[in-house]
Amino acid sequence: MQIVGALLILAAFAAAQFHYLDQDSRSYLVLNLVGSVILAVLAAVEFQLGFLLLETIWAIVSAYALIRALRGGAPAPAQ
Repeated sequence: MQIVGALLILAAFAAAQFHYLDQDSRSYLVLNLVGSVILAVLAAVEFQLGFLLLETIWAIVSAYALIRALRGGAPAPAQ
């Protein structure tokens, strides 16, 4: 399952870099959210605290952005 989680995050990243997905798109956000949740659960099971922190925060940020996108909210402006 680690490979699946990592591949989902990497697929989103690569698609954004090659302009196949917008970083504000629902598809991009879902890939990031699902991948990071998978990796966070596995990190919790294996008690890998640094990895757990990274993936939990990644999942929270992805979920927040996805909820905003689903509600039609504009993404926060880059500064």
